[in-house]
Amino acid sequence: MKSKLKFETLAIKSTENKFTNSKPVSTPIYLSSTYERNDKGAYTNDFIYSRSDNPNRKIVEESIALLENGIHAFAFSSGMAAISAVFQTLKAGDHVLLPNDIYYAIKALLNEIFVHWNLSYDLVDMCNLNAVEKAIKKNTTLIWVESPSNPQLKISDISAIANLAKKNNLICAVDNTWATPVLQNPIELGATIVIHSTTKYFGGHSDVLGGCIVLNDKNLGEKIKSIQSLFGAVPSPFDSWLIARGIKTLHLRVSKQSDNAFKLAIYLEKHSKIEKVYYPGLESHPQHNLAKKQFKNGFGAMLSVLINGTEKEVFKISTKLKCFTTATSLGGVESLVEHRKSVEGEDSTTPSNLLRVSVGIEHIDDLIADWKQALQ
Repeated sequence: MKSKLKFETLAIKSTENKFTNSKPVSTPIYLSSTYERNDKGAYTNDFIYSRSDNPNRKIVEESIALLENGIHAFAFSSGMAAISAVFQTLKAGDHVLLPNDIYYAIKALLNEIFVHWNLSYDLVDMCNLNAVEKAIKKNTTLIWVESPSNPQLKISDISAIANLAKKNNLICAVDNTWATPVLQNPIELGATIVIHSTTKYFGGHSDVLGGCIVLNDKNLGEKIKSIQSLFGAVPSPFDSWLIARGIKTLHLRVSKQSDNAFKLAIYLEKHSKIEKVYYPGLESHPQHNLAKKQFKNGFGAMLSVLINGTEKEVFKISTKLKCFTTATSLGGVESLVEHRKSVEGEDSTTPSNLLRVSVGIEHIDDLIADWKQALQ
């Protein structure tokens, strides 16, 4: 639901405690698994059992729904739990379109788990609308979009794909983890579903796992709510509290991180040992003009670089960095770097000389100096 408040103000006001009349058996942080019934058998604020709902989770869900301009939001224990819930709304025999550059665990999820549901998928270049349209089959029910994509930062035209999905009575789901609502609002662009790994920028401190689904469709929302409650892959009250804490500084962090990433990308693009920089803020990016149209407040804090060298040499460069920790994940206040192909496994289509970089809030001069020494 669109709010009149500005983003920065909304991030603070939407995470305030609004359940002062709750009666948890245990005390807040609402670390209670169950809630007291009154003498008429009713529950205060409809809180019954923490798997179904709890105050800390409700605060996070309502906040993220507001920030994404959605009506319904459902928090999960991880990004993959949220993603799985979306696929669980489909029926046996359905077909899904996935980007050809995508978080590798989603393909693994379909290949190893949902193959038993007889779900099938095709990989398609989401930057090519004609290719997407041609890939639609009679049993296609869902178009999955990552924009920016992981790890090559391809930008898809969300509005065009959402219109195509609507024309064919399909669901358009957008993973907005890398952009966050600070930079991009897929629901405003026509998407049916927005997915986040709240582990990343919403949490922002590499200390909590979480995921979230946002949508405006009531019927689809009821399906997601049922899956959330019955499968039970929900965040704990403390995890929810940590994510709510992170939301308060989301705008500040993402703005600073995006500014740092832009400056680092400019530096790296000019370096003789760098073959290619994938960053939508660069004019050299194939979808730069679309990114300018689709993004707001910057181009994000993620970038990937192709380095002139063997896989072994490239990995060694990542370990020579001192301000960038060699670790998986992204979105925290600290800068991270990772050799993606070695993480994704034998089936990876990621170039062997690619390093994925999550830029933090450190001083940009230190980050640039760190890459300068590592590339010597």
